[in-house]
Amino acid sequence: GENRLLFCNLAPQTDKCPSFPSSLSLYYFSSSLETPPVRNPSAAGMLANPSTGALHGGISRPRSSPFRLSSSHCCKLPVSPTCSRCIGPRKSRSRALSLLLPRKVAASFGRVRASVQDHQVPESVAVDGAQFFPQYVSVKIPYGDREILVETGHMGRQASGAVMVTDGETVVYTSVCLDGVPSEPSDFFPLSVHYQERFSAAGRTRSSLADSLIGHYAQPCQRASTMKLRYYHGQVLSYDSLHPPDVLAVTAAGIAMSLSEVPNTKPIAGVRVGLIDDKFIVNPTNKEMENSVLDLVLAGTDSAILMIEGYCDFLPEEKLFEAVKIGQDAVRLICNEVAALEAKCGKPKMLDAIKLPPPELYKHVEEIAGNELAEVLQISNKIPRRKAISALEKKVIGILTEEGYVTTILDSGAAESTLDLLEEEDEDDEVIVDGEVDEGDVHIKPIPKELPPQLFLEGDVKLVFKEVSSKFLRKRIVQGGKRSDGRTSNGIRPIDARCGLLPRAHGSALFTRGETQALAVTTLGDRQMAQRVDNLVDIEEFKRFYLQYSFPPSSVGEAGRTGAPNRREIGHGMLAERALEPILPSEDIFPYTVRVESTITESNGSSSMASVCGGCLALQDAGVPVKCSIAGIAMGMVLDTKEFGGDGTPLILSDITGAEDASGDMDFKVAGNEDGITAFQMDIKVGGIPLPVMRDALLQAREGRKRILAEMLKCSPPPSSKLSKYAPLIHIMKVDKEKINMIIGPGGKKVKSIIEESGVESIDMQDNGIVKITAKDLSSIEKSKSIISRLTMVPTIGDIFRFCLWNSGCLFPVCCKIRNCEIKSVAPYGVFVEIAPGREGLCHISELTSTYLPKAEDAFKVGDKVDVKLIEVNDKGQLRLSRKALLPDQASSGDATKTSNSGKKVQKKSAGISAKDGATVSKEKSKKSSGGGSSTLIEKSKLVNGEATIG
Repeated sequence: GENRLLFCNLAPQTDKCPSFPSSLSLYYFSSSLETPPVRNPSAAGMLANPSTGALHGGISRPRSSPFRLSSSHCCKLPVSPTCSRCIGPRKSRSRALSLLLPRKVAASFGRVRASVQDHQVPESVAVDGAQFFPQYVSVKIPYGDREILVETGHMGRQASGAVMVTDGETVVYTSVCLDGVPSEPSDFFPLSVHYQERFSAAGRTRSSLADSLIGHYAQPCQRASTMKLRYYHGQVLSYDSLHPPDVLAVTAAGIAMSLSEVPNTKPIAGVRVGLIDDKFIVNPTNKEMENSVLDLVLAGTDSAILMIEGYCDFLPEEKLFEAVKIGQDAVRLICNEVAALEAKCGKPKMLDAIKLPPPELYKHVEEIAGNELAEVLQISNKIPRRKAISALEKKVIGILTEEGYVTTILDSGAAESTLDLLEEEDEDDEVIVDGEVDEGDVHIKPIPKELPPQLFLEGDVKLVFKEVSSKFLRKRIVQGGKRSDGRTSNGIRPIDARCGLLPRAHGSALFTRGETQALAVTTLGDRQMAQRVDNLVDIEEFKRFYLQYSFPPSSVGEAGRTGAPNRREIGHGMLAERALEPILPSEDIFPYTVRVESTITESNGSSSMASVCGGCLALQDAGVPVKCSIAGIAMGMVLDTKEFGGDGTPLILSDITGAEDASGDMDFKVAGNEDGITAFQMDIKVGGIPLPVMRDALLQAREGRKRILAEMLKCSPPPSSKLSKYAPLIHIMKVDKEKINMIIGPGGKKVKSIIEESGVESIDMQDNGIVKITAKDLSSIEKSKSIISRLTMVPTIGDIFRFCLWNSGCLFPVCCKIRNCEIKSVAPYGVFVEIAPGREGLCHISELTSTYLPKAEDAFKVGDKVDVKLIEVNDKGQLRLSRKALLPDQASSGDATKTSNSGKKVQKKSAGISAKDGATVSKEKSKKSSGGGSSTLIEKSKLVNGEATIG
């Protein structure tokens, strides 16, 4: 009942026949009766070898025999008779197979005959080529409170499935391709997802975590036994900054998969659910999400949930469960519309590409390793258990190899091929024994032969061994009620926590739970340490809190190199970051940029949740005033317990290990405290879980978090409650936002000079007038603060700006350094005095002296130090200063001169003296005054105290 289609790849060989292909390669595609030839994933539908330009794969190796031998319906290959490569002998590519078969069978293997039946061509593919591509189809699908437009048949027509989905003015294009060459059997699902938010409309490019969103939900609904690579490619073609493209890409990928040949079980779709003013909104816009306390992304089918991921602000479990139900209803509506679209223009599924390992192989593995496997799974420690399982796997392969069951050369369908070849030999080759021939009739008595044992690919043996190991582990948990480490289903592994391990770090914590351990380090900095994030909107985004997660190979006892963070590390770090973000204080209360680095030093399950616990302790140890403590836990599940002797009720596991994650049906990570949830992520390995099971898992996770939080309170040594002495100091001051440019200066020269002069680390300025000064010591902050205050001060009428008389011996050296009022320029009508760095005012010639002065340059020059008083600020902000207002009045001056017997001479000198040196003037006045120096010192003290209050 199968169609075996053989395609020829004729690679040229210049030394034989330059104008005609020489080597004949057979490409195998397994398809059902009504399935068209499969196209490989690329723009032209085939994977090309980048080095040779030839089609990828050579001879394809499917999971079943590529050749169905029979004596009729031969497939004639259209090869030119003039080609020397076709006439002359050539080396068979089946030489490896001939070594395993009897000599006569091997000799007859070169005579390949494929059975071919009439193949039905779908309507979209015409025989004469008039209509090769599918027709254009567009439908509208409900998407929350609006509709999205789904179009197919006009873009990416050579892919297995391609759709363009439009929401508002946001357009996402997604294509799905199924590789025509099956991959080798592996315990990893052959799925590749590439999602890119192309900013051809916004001018930027970056990758997105939506890759993991698509991968999480796409896997459960596809048949794991289909070993052909699926490749999902999605890109944002247009973005209106209102409708988010990430969840739209998830739905688009589900639609493209439904329309392609990929043998998925049901249509799938994804939605986002927000909570605004205690009201749930399906697929909210970006503007609506700004006020939402919930960000839930859900994907599933019309009857079950496949994946959820999201973040919230201590949302209760009941509220989250209600949001999941609303999201599931929205997904059901989309899936129904997708099913109708699939019935209209979907391609036939490649169900014949599904190849399961032979049932006999499961029987062989269980017979060989069953008893030992049950004992090995009782080893509580990970490394000894892993070594014992690995040794047992090698033992199974060795026994099967010795008995002739295993080969590394043939594909998993070698048994079928071998039997067919033997059957072909029995039909074509006749063996006649002496004495068995009668006259007239020919009676043939074939020599009885022993059939060779069934051949299994080594990859299939490893895959079956893993499935058998998972089966025994699940059986032990369900029947025995105990897990590998002796815990019950709701048990938590032993917890140990320590803070302050690293003396120079701002905050550090080592969190250990069983065989999972995370070293979390907190670093505090200024705004310049914030993480810059590219986004679709042309607005720079900086994250003042971010968590970086690293998973070195040594954490699982493996040797390997470390490089740039992979998608798993980025996703785990994002989950822990979003879990911790709600407990951080606002920037007004705590102006630091906070960076948490979580390094996994040991791993045996739920390392991301260990990062949450360790990160919380590290934040507290750094002196960050967190709102509360939170913890994270990973939940697992055995869905079908009846298979292992249970009552059929799903068994939920708390704090799962790595083996329980790999062998179980669910990985549900939940973070928060006893009052609510801050982050969650669930992906499953079955076709979906019911809502009641999810509710039970949420409630059991809450009880687990309570126990973990209680253990975190026993941390020894406990986290520090104060800021680390090695952490930088940050001072915040508010200035007029119109004065920010004065601090920056032309080309940033002014702010650089302030940093260099004061010794601070950085000065960060915001458009709203907030200035943050970061330094290692308080004195540097005070210096820079004083300079900035003078630059940005708003003077008021009556303020006095004096020259400090104490120079190097001043009690307030900072004041002497920056508060000297210096004449910057002289004009015929007056002088311009700098009262603060960058701030000048005009002292009119009539305000310079108490007597008549013909020209200002007669008594003053550039660089003179003077004392002035602000007497006016005009509408333009210009300052009018007066020196005369600070001079003694005429009467007092006259009395003083009479007492000194110098009369007019002293008065004239005091009125017209040049203020080259304020100290000199004061000394002269002190000598001629009967009051002596003490009165002058008192005046100077008042002067300095008055200046200290300016600004």
